[in-house]
Amino acid sequence: MKARKGIVIVCNLDTRGEDIVFVRQLIADRGHEPILLDFSMEEPPPFAGDIRTEEVAARGGLPIEVVREKYRSDRDAATNNQIAGAAAIVRDLLEQGRVHGVIGIGGGTATLVATSIMRELPFGMPKLMASPMAAHPAYIDKYVGTRDITMHHTVLDIVKMNPLLKAQIINAVGAICGMVEMTQGTDIRFDKPCVAVSSFGFGEMAVQAALGMLEEAGFTPIVCHAQGKGDRAMEEMIRDGAFHGVLDLCIGGVMEHLFKGNRDPGPDRLMAAVDAGIPMVLAPCGLDILSYGGRADMLERTKDRPQYVQDALRVQVRTTADELRRAAEVIADRLNRARGPWTFLVPLQGWSSLDKAGRPIFDPAADAAFVARLKEKVADRGRIREVDLHLYTPQFARVAVDEFARLFAAAQAAAAPGHARAAGGA
Repeated sequence: MKARKGIVIVCNLDTRGEDIVFVRQLIADRGHEPILLDFSMEEPPPFAGDIRTEEVAARGGLPIEVVREKYRSDRDAATNNQIAGAAAIVRDLLEQGRVHGVIGIGGGTATLVATSIMRELPFGMPKLMASPMAAHPAYIDKYVGTRDITMHHTVLDIVKMNPLLKAQIINAVGAICGMVEMTQGTDIRFDKPCVAVSSFGFGEMAVQAALGMLEEAGFTPIVCHAQGKGDRAMEEMIRDGAFHGVLDLCIGGVMEHLFKGNRDPGPDRLMAAVDAGIPMVLAPCGLDILSYGGRADMLERTKDRPQYVQDALRVQVRTTADELRRAAEVIADRLNRARGPWTFLVPLQGWSSLDKAGRPIFDPAADAAFVARLKEKVADRGRIREVDLHLYTPQFARVAVDEFARLFAAAQAAAAPGHARAAGGA
């Protein structure tokens, strides 16, 4: 017999009571404990949740009467109060071992509140949001960000039960119940040092080869897709202490942020490892291109440059020497602040599968402009190592992994007890 699990249902009962009763019953029928968390802000609900909206409001800092008043005059303040209160309560339940998964059901406000709570919960905990807003392009980043939240697109609004909506709710509840029954939980353990590895299609051959080499060297590689969200998540996980080092071969996100590309990871690319002081080996894959697919304005602005068209949504535009010099200045400034060891590997024969002799994107003069500016701006030029290889090769992966292993071993030796004393005594 399967173990009984606690599943929090985040909802606003004042507008969606009937639908939520159905959700609660489905979870109970599956043999789990539904915990109904009501954050209603507009009106008193038709019945009380297991966690009442009055409790949520008070935990957020305001009486429910003030929340309802603000809902009409300052809705953002009311919503933020309920998010804060609900998140604090769910964290308490988590510490008590009562919650094993969270499901949100509802429209725009419910999606914002529920996913805001979910983003504060640990990696690996089942989290599912069933909403007609699940595929909204303007909001999905706000809802999910870099967290492991599953979005279930109901298509229909969660208003008034009907046969089509019933089918979607059953599917959503089946998904969260399946998750809590199958999950390995949030206590994820590793018996080897974890290394983040940035990956990108145009550097994939080197990345794939490096993974096996890292394992042979005694590391657990964790691949982060450098498409904007993935490398931003990598930065966040480094700050959370998840990784002992980073093999950052695909750092094109720096360029994407500077020049408004589709793979923009935000303004802080590289900074997590810089601040954490973990060993890092870097390479320039992705700096040679900007992703402007689906962007008529940017494609028009760069129409005179070489382009690589994968499909309508993925068009890669060659970066210029001036853009590369600007990226080099930003990268150098960040590396100069690094608290730990680093090496920047420069493959002299090309930086990606697109940047090679005979292909339109190949521009060794522009690449050389980047290297010259990087050498000019970094405080320790000895950490820039030029390699007479192409990045998109297993041979380059071998160089990168060997260099990472060297930096990691040196960092471990420097951190060993007695090292500072011995060095001082010498």
